[in-house]
Amino acid sequence: MWSKRVKFGLAALLMTGALAGCGQTDNNNSSSAGSNEGGAKKEETYSGTISLAGSTALQPLAEEAANAFMEKYPDVSITVQGGGSGTGVNQVAAGAVQIGNSDVPAAEKLDDKSKASELIDHKVAGIAFAIVVNDDVKIDNLTTEQIQGIFSGKIKNWKEVGGSDEAIHVINRPASSGTRATFEKTVMKDVKINDAIGTVQDSNGAVEQAISSTPGAVSYVAMSYLIGEKKNLKTVKINGAEPTVENIRTEKYPFWSYEYMITKGEAKDEVRAFIDFVKSEEFASTVKQMGYIPMTELE
Repeated sequence: MWSKRVKFGLAALLMTGALAGCGQTDNNNSSSAGSNEGGAKKEETYSGTISLAGSTALQPLAEEAANAFMEKYPDVSITVQGGGSGTGVNQVAAGAVQIGNSDVPAAEKLDDKSKASELIDHKVAGIAFAIVVNDDVKIDNLTTEQIQGIFSGKIKNWKEVGGSDEAIHVINRPASSGTRATFEKTVMKDVKINDAIGTVQDSNGAVEQAISSTPGAVSYVAMSYLIGEKKNLKTVKINGAEPTVENIRTEKYPFWSYEYMITKGEAKDEVRAFIDFVKSEEFASTVKQMGYIPMTELE
């Protein structure tokens, strides 16, 4: 049984392993590189502004990367906003931001499908998601079929899945959410979510807070929001499996996705450098510490 105050160990979440996956190959671009009079390579320098919007699952990592990149290159200014994967994809397609953050490929959230060929998906990390319940719920495992029953509205009381006699309060995400899209694709599959039940929260952070304060509540959250000690909530295994890299690699744990930074056309100069930085070995330890899976372990 998981404790009521769960401390999510990074070692368990981010076990060393090579996950089978392939990212899109991108060309490197820099704003200044060359040789000095002695033939040594000059240090790359970048300047300008970069704006990002979209996935709240990716937002904490994007913000941390922005701070680290701006410290390294003080002439670059970066702003990061949430709004959901759909917002990020459609804003970058419209040219409103340089990078759209998403939990799913751009084509899955693009309103104007005719613009799909203009967008490029850059895989920058992997992330596991978890089914999360208020800690008054006396279960620690659900099958895929039970989860489908809960979110479709077929199962309404925790006693139906081995818990106590308590009403289930479903907390969902809006249709624009990439986290929801991943949940639908990997867990719900052909079973439709019943939006008429429960409530909706528009970000991973809001879901975390709602679960903590709502008895009988259940939802799904990116593991990056569950690092450290969390009060009044706990994660639930899916089919007996925890969200570790090894369980993802062996296909025991289904609820995960790549995280994407999407650009309109090829990323260039400071935008290219920032995306490369997020994926780099240099930043990989921070990616791990924040509950994500570095691309250096996925490729």
